[in-house]
Amino acid sequence: MSIQTPKLNHYETIIFDLGGVIINLNYKKTEEEFKRLFGSDFSELYSKKSQTEIFNKLETGDISEKQFVEAMQKSSSKNVSHQEIIRAWNAMLLDIPKERIEFLEKIGKEKRIFLLSNTNEIHKKAFDKIVLDSHKMEGLEPLFEKAYFSHLVGMRKPNREIFDFVIQENNLNPQKTLFIDDSPQHIEGALKTGLNSYHLEVSTHSVLDLV
Repeated sequence: MSIQTPKLNHYETIIFDLGGVIINLNYKKTEEEFKRLFGSDFSELYSKKSQTEIFNKLETGDISEKQFVEAMQKSSSKNVSHQEIIRAWNAMLLDIPKERIEFLEKIGKEKRIFLLSNTNEIHKKAFDKIVLDSHKMEGLEPLFEKAYFSHLVGMRKPNREIFDFVIQENNLNPQKTLFIDDSPQHIEGALKTGLNSYHLEVSTHSVLDLV
């Protein structure tokens, strides 16, 4: 069931998305950096709503960082370095406010909490560094009972299989579980499994509003 404004105390388990929900993102920064590197038509190759196959493969771990960079380099007539592409790809990653870390620490003592993120090895290295530099933590994994990253499990949202995988592996009751994500298409995928789901409008709200 899609929830308008959930009350977290109604659920035994919470599954959190990462990008937008926990870490602040600005997709425009990556688009702008890639346009600078590759030309003004880059928005046709990459956008939040429609990713080309190369981005999908990166998120399911089907290609490595090296293969991703080489494919991007081949798509340009310019001489673009490996590091320039990595910096542009990571430009969307901003900060993780301390209050969100504290929120997860608190709710993790009261509920079973999980992380379910569409990400890739490049971004994971980058946000792990953000977490270490800002919060002196070795990644976000210690905050959760278990963290699921698409490139490590070989599945991605909104496909039903990844939701079923998390539910079955942890013996979750979908009716007593809440999934929180900032992407409507991911909410639709979760609903197919019977999960209670909440679309967090991150332009106007924060996960802290659910306290």
